[in-house]
Amino acid sequence: MIAPDRPQLDVASLSPAAARVVDPKTPAPLRQLAAKGVAPGVKPPEALAIVVLLASSEDFAVAETARRTLDALPPPLVAGAITRDLHAAAIDALAPRYARDASMMERLLALPQIHPATVAAAAEVASEAVCELIATNEQRLLETPAIIERLYMNKATRMSTADRVLELAVRNRVELSGIPAFREASAAIVNELIALPQAEPTPDDVLFAEAEAIAQAIALDPGTSDAFQLDEETGEERVDATHVPLYAQLAQMTVSQKIRRAMVGTASDRMILVRDQNKLIAQAAARSPHIQESEIAQISASRSVSDDVLRIIATDREWTRSHTIKWNLVSNPRTPFVFAARLIQHLREHELKALARSKNVTGAVATAARQQLQRRGK
Repeated sequence: MIAPDRPQLDVASLSPAAARVVDPKTPAPLRQLAAKGVAPGVKPPEALAIVVLLASSEDFAVAETARRTLDALPPPLVAGAITRDLHAAAIDALAPRYARDASMMERLLALPQIHPATVAAAAEVASEAVCELIATNEQRLLETPAIIERLYMNKATRMSTADRVLELAVRNRVELSGIPAFREASAAIVNELIALPQAEPTPDDVLFAEAEAIAQAIALDPGTSDAFQLDEETGEERVDATHVPLYAQLAQMTVSQKIRRAMVGTASDRMILVRDQNKLIAQAAARSPHIQESEIAQISASRSVSDDVLRIIATDREWTRSHTIKWNLVSNPRTPFVFAARLIQHLREHELKALARSKNVTGAVATAARQQLQRRGK
């Protein structure tokens, strides 16, 4: 999904007084003053628009002053500027800067002239509270799917909110190309929507689960008084996530939640989830935009990952530039032969000799290595 173009501010839309201030022929001292948000005879919304325009001025000194002003706007200017008269381009300059300020963003998001691209840009860097504000406007989300993509990939977005906006897209058949593993995530959502409801646990089941959680917390951190945290939504006490092993935290998640964690989580999350038996989860981990070459090197050498994951790595031109990854894929018996065969020609002579006599690779790979040696006259 291509993000919509950001709004632009046209000088022709300004009042004569404001247009004179931004005119390059205006004396530098007056433009410097305007770059600080002070423009005599100009209302606050236009004064802010002037600062936005001057931030891209060819006059370096004026542009630098305007950018500093935008990064630390005087409260009176902001308070007076956020009205229906504020230009969309000025809102576009403000929103990413205040994306972690829920009170400010609530006012900006309520403005009818706010541009969808502005909301998408804010969603990418927003705090949890601001993500919640953005996610409430479902009509806006459906009209601009890029906002859903940015919310989903933002680590600050609550897992439940990410699930909800993704489900909204799936229900309305909206394609989200900005989510690397959207196909896997949407398949998981569909499976969860059509799954039969599970039977209600019996009282004995509930007691057993609670006792098991308590025993685990005590075993992990005996004597601590902070092993439990109060869930503000339900009012129940739960074992603090910091006292639960990572693999146990991941095991409690739904498939769609694991997929999102695989894409936006830590390297430790990915190294566990890439080995998940559910191929949708494993493939999502391999496609994470945050994955590093060192992780790919480990994964490509692992014999506990699926051939689907190895196929993703083998078909990625960026990863297969690494000689280490090439060697790992060819020497890993789980790599599909059609991909291993393409990489054999790039191996060094001593590596080909090692493969030719190795018992830890498939016969087809060993044979291909010998043939490659013969072609090189070795």
